[in-house]
Amino acid sequence: MSKIAVVYHSGYGHTQRMAQAVAEGAGAQLIAIDAEGNLSEADWAALSAADAIVFGSPTYMGMATWQFKKFADASSKAWFSQAWKNKVFGGFTNSATMNGDKHSTLHYFMTLAMQHGGVWVGTGMMPSNAKSAQRNDINYVGSSAGAMATTPSDASADEMLPGDLETAKQYGARVAEVTGRFSK
Repeated sequence: MSKIAVVYHSGYGHTQRMAQAVAEGAGAQLIAIDAEGNLSEADWAALSAADAIVFGSPTYMGMATWQFKKFADASSKAWFSQAWKNKVFGGFTNSATMNGDKHSTLHYFMTLAMQHGGVWVGTGMMPSNAKSAQRNDINYVGSSAGAMATTPSDASADEMLPGDLETAKQYGARVAEVTGRFSK
């Protein structure tokens, strides 16, 4: 079985719920980046041992949080030794508005994965873009690059839509499926 790690930063709990959904779908280990942007040595070791790494961060001001960026900068040690080369990567994000410039965050994750010599996994999901679509449908936000969710700024993490969380769970399952193909 493939080892998958979901490394994420969450400011208010919404991204943590997405991380949990992705991890559930992928059978992955959760690794939280702390409020100061740090990981423990055990967390770094888990990332090194993983066959796949899924990045997660809320989108604030059109980009990942500074805590996630601090983690990304610290990953240069793994980059220098090519420790993450040929790993499978994916990513997810949440913001308060439907667009919220979430694609900037996913593109940042993709660039980070490519710098590490990795292989990126998209959602493989069709968007819910018919007139009959409902806000709680799978992939209603319509991302192919990674899982996206939209949660109003005054909504608690408990108020996240089940459709967005199911999208994250199915995305996790896809990352696990693709990782299984690469790690044979």
